[in-house]
Amino acid sequence: MTIPGLIAPGTLSPLADRVVAPGGLRVIGLDLSLTSTGVCLPDGNTFRIKTRQKDGDRRLLAIRGSIRAALATHRPHLAVVEDLPMHAMAAGLTAKVHGVVLCELLDAGVPYAYVVPATLKSFAADHGNADKARMAAAAYLAAGVKFGDDKGGDQCDAWWLRAAGHDGCGQPLFGMPQAQRDRLLKVDWPEALQRSATGQRTP
Repeated sequence: MTIPGLIAPGTLSPLADRVVAPGGLRVIGLDLSLTSTGVCLPDGNTFRIKTRQKDGDRRLLAIRGSIRAALATHRPHLAVVEDLPMHAMAAGLTAKVHGVVLCELLDAGVPYAYVVPATLKSFAADHGNADKARMAAAAYLAAGVKFGDDKGGDQCDAWWLRAAGHDGCGQPLFGMPQAQRDRLLKVDWPEALQRSATGQRTP
């Protein structure tokens, strides 16, 4: 199995202490899964990291390598990660992916925030149980975006995670009803990055 874009850990300088110019926030959205991880890059492009079940835990290496390459290339100020699912078995499998990806974020000095699925769906589609079709329709209405090869909705969710990061840090990508924006108030955004993104220098 090819592991794309491997870069030595520890080679990226921390980003958390940088002041973000207005309009210059770079956010990466990550919908993590052992079988199909959705990624939305800071430029808005999305892709999936697909793995094969027969590769077992070595799938973690492919996911780690792709995330490491994305962080090195796009240098995000913030990663927004969909939180773990509630189902015990799914949570256990997804937790493996969270572990390796969080190591990459920490090593690259990229602050991160978790958004639970119900909050993301409420923000995007004004409904905590919105299905993938409704989430995709909301993305099209908000920004005219369509997602190809996205049967599981992974790229769509990653796109909305990026949008949530911009909104939560005071640099929204598009207009939304305030009631939906308020759903993000429960997210624990990195405080220093919030001040920086809104033009206030950190102490």
